[in-house]
Amino acid sequence: MAIIRMRDHLYDEIVNYAKEHLPEEACGLLAGVETEEGRVIQKVYFLENKDHAEDHFMLDPRDQMNAIKDMRANGLKPLGNWHSHPSSPSRPSVEDIRLAFDSKASYLILSLMAEYPVLNSFHVESGVWEKEDLRIYSEEYFF
Repeated sequence: MAIIRMRDHLYDEIVNYAKEHLPEEACGLLAGVETEEGRVIQKVYFLENKDHAEDHFMLDPRDQMNAIKDMRANGLKPLGNWHSHPSSPSRPSVEDIRLAFDSKASYLILSLMAEYPVLNSFHVESGVWEKEDLRIYSEEYFF
């Protein structure tokens, strides 16, 4: 299984953005590079949840296109998406699995149901999900 790496400041930005948008689910896209060892998330995009719902999200198509244009302009590859679960665990819901159309994407889910947020990454294909090896690292410590 490939390793997915993300800098700690990007994790902090996701958590802060998701908390700012409570009680709604927050969402966005992920971009970066792929290496022999796996994926490195280098940029997080924060997109509007068009439904402004607490139990699901819908990405704004215009925001998605702008993010893809930005990725291309910066030599980054789309790696997947992320969203928050304000009051449920960090694992794909039935709807998350049903709407996971891209088997090449990583799906990061941030749970805010407990005192400390939990972020996990998942691979979803043909209705089956599997947890990915997500590693949050600081500049001083890279593994």
